[in-house]
Amino acid sequence: MHTYEQALQDGKKFLLEHDDYLVVSHVQPDGDAVSSTVTVGWLLSCLGKTFTMINEGEIPQRMHFLWEAGKIVNMTEQPPERKYKAIICVDCADFSRVGLTRHYFEEDAVILNIDHHPTNDAYGTVNIIKPDAAATAEILFDFLNLFPVNWNKDVATAVYTGLLTDTGGFRYSNTSPNVMTTASKLLEHGVDGPYLAQILLEQVTLPQVRILNQALSTLQMTGDGKIAWVVITPEDMIACDAANEDLEGVVNYPRNIQGVEVGIFFKVINDNAVKVSLRSAGKVDVASLAQNFGGGGHVLAAGCRVEGKLEDIVALVLKQVNTQW
Repeated sequence: MHTYEQALQDGKKFLLEHDDYLVVSHVQPDGDAVSSTVTVGWLLSCLGKTFTMINEGEIPQRMHFLWEAGKIVNMTEQPPERKYKAIICVDCADFSRVGLTRHYFEEDAVILNIDHHPTNDAYGTVNIIKPDAAATAEILFDFLNLFPVNWNKDVATAVYTGLLTDTGGFRYSNTSPNVMTTASKLLEHGVDGPYLAQILLEQVTLPQVRILNQALSTLQMTGDGKIAWVVITPEDMIACDAANEDLEGVVNYPRNIQGVEVGIFFKVINDNAVKVSLRSAGKVDVASLAQNFGGGGHVLAAGCRVEGKLEDIVALVLKQVNTQW
């Protein structure tokens, strides 16, 4: 059986046997995706490797303080002119999550896949997958410790950011003893925990408040009170002057209502596509629900993109959720 420790060693070999890398994460990157990207970039720089960091989607403004985050190319604005042989994918639950960056992989590219999603389909040439890790950043903490590099505040802050955001400020059920031990070690490297909590979890923009207000005005619940959902349209985004990063956390509001088992956020992409975010209070495996629609994620937090009209998708998703009782 291929153990986690063996996978880490295989990943180390992958980093040592190539010299030029493309580092990518999932579309519309969140805290763990951005922090994992720059963490890998930091490690490659220490090893004297050349690398390019690229993503499909903008880096959230509040993440720009991270080491070299400003050098992550948003390919929708500046697509690279070349293709890459050695690829490192971080926090991508399946290959489709790399989005349009796949067009910049050589046909015979080799891929190191580092991820913590239980729905990951091991698409890499080398796979480091730890489903019980709270964040990909937690895996990278173990990975970096295999190399003769000296930790500094920059990389410690990046790893801490991934842990902080994917555990909801160390409040979610994925906050294991190992997460807290790891966080403690990162604080010893100079991480400013209160500052990160303030800018990443507490501080909000005015558009964020406006779009939340709009979302809550659409709140609906099933008759038994077990499912609650909200909707945002492209017109709402324009009216509120909101960006995708302003939508983070919206799905938690319907989920947090007392008695609700599944909270859902329907974000209309266009007339024929909707992004569906699902959150569970604990009794429902929303990852399996998302997989039914070609998505994935975690037992308590998952998502998918569904083609069709909003009203049809709402009815279809509610029907699927109701099969869980």
